[in-house]
Amino acid sequence: MGMSEKLQALAAEKAAILQENAERIAKQHADGKLTARERAVKLFDSGSFAEIDALRTGSNAVAGCGTINGQAVYCFAQDFASAGGAMTKAQAEKMLKTLRMAQLTGAPVVALLDSAGVKLSEGMQALPMYAEILGAMARLSGVCPLITCVAGPCRGLAAMMTQLSDINIQLKKSGEIALHTAQVMNSEKGRAKTDEQLFGADTMAVQGAAALTAESEEEAAALISALIDLLPGSNMEDAPLADGEDLNRLLVCDDPENAFALMADLADGGQLIELYKGYGPAIRTALCRVGGRTVGLVANDHAVDGGRLSSQDSRKAARFVRLCDCYQLPVISLVNADGLTVPLASHQGALLRGAADLLYAYAEATTPKIAVMTGSAVGAAYVAMGGKSIADMSYAWPTAMIAPLTKEAAVQTLDGDKLNAGESREALEENYADTYGALNAAKAGIVDDVIEPRETRKYIIAALELLSAKHDVNLPKKHGNLPL
Repeated sequence: MGMSEKLQALAAEKAAILQENAERIAKQHADGKLTARERAVKLFDSGSFAEIDALRTGSNAVAGCGTINGQAVYCFAQDFASAGGAMTKAQAEKMLKTLRMAQLTGAPVVALLDSAGVKLSEGMQALPMYAEILGAMARLSGVCPLITCVAGPCRGLAAMMTQLSDINIQLKKSGEIALHTAQVMNSEKGRAKTDEQLFGADTMAVQGAAALTAESEEEAAALISALIDLLPGSNMEDAPLADGEDLNRLLVCDDPENAFALMADLADGGQLIELYKGYGPAIRTALCRVGGRTVGLVANDHAVDGGRLSSQDSRKAARFVRLCDCYQLPVISLVNADGLTVPLASHQGALLRGAADLLYAYAEATTPKIAVMTGSAVGAAYVAMGGKSIADMSYAWPTAMIAPLTKEAAVQTLDGDKLNAGESREALEENYADTYGALNAAKAGIVDDVIEPRETRKYIIAALELLSAKHDVNLPKKHGNLPL
């Protein structure tokens, strides 16, 4: 067979691969889902996606690299239209090659997950396949950004991939994250629940297993593109700078009770991506740009139980701070919390571990850290998020209070005799708030300055510029023992 014939055979082989199974593709479209190759092409800049192992048979997946907003990105996508996207040895090797190439070149990885599970004929070989993939993801964590998008079923060991990624997105209509089948889950006593109630995006968001949810494939692709635009290619690079809006812009929101409005007001153009919105509602976490620099915002939501930190709130913020620290993204903390929540006696241990996780994450992070006390900074909330030994720069609004107890608890505990003598509770609380107010905190060196709320963005941008050359490392060690 000559060159001409070989080229014709090759073209026919590639055409067959690209055409795929028309019946299965039609079924995928009827279910409101794209195929793996369609997802990859839609995600990447036009004409930039190049496949890896394009002719590999039996992989039930598409893998390759290209650019998203000009940033080099690797991707693997399970193809439900091919044998249900079943995990095979060929698919595992394709995934591992993609992860290895990302590590060697320093580029983010996007995993588009849509698989009915492992191919049963693989038998016991399925376990070491998953072990290798999960191990590779764990080792790449903190080196290159890992983003997973659950666009279909993601069950059993495959569900672990979503939790080992830096950020995971779940489609509301088709995404399913499940460790166990509905039959196993519904074996518990009580009324049987639907798959959506057990594994759907809303359920996973509330339980903290989904960082983001998307209504459609188009929205998921837009979220991935926005995240890639904010993150660096690897931990050896800085996040890309962008042209920020007016660096001297004053804030419109000066209400410490409206955490989200304040975060959006700080962000360039009011644009931010809030992670884990449905989980740990007393604290809010978001990626955005401030003055053109990518930062992580952490804000107590005082409207939710006085911003008191539960174990969920603490672990949510701790994971987010560690994500930012992995890629040297500055952390800006807006502190307004009445300390820790008061749990049931049986939950006290969980709260203790969660609070320790938060303190550990902040203390260990070497990325620039800026704290603004916007309201109450009580007890453990101040120590973990805004303490001078934690934050590089620390500011307070004039009405902020930095204290070991809330004013209500302090008066009730310390001024019982005065209350019994008829002194006004309101006056005693006001006196306590003044004693532990922002001005006295600044005089005692507990904060660097007391600032006008509307000028908060200006101070943060100035601090970011000052800290842009920060270089800090932890003591030599393999790693610390995070109090999980």
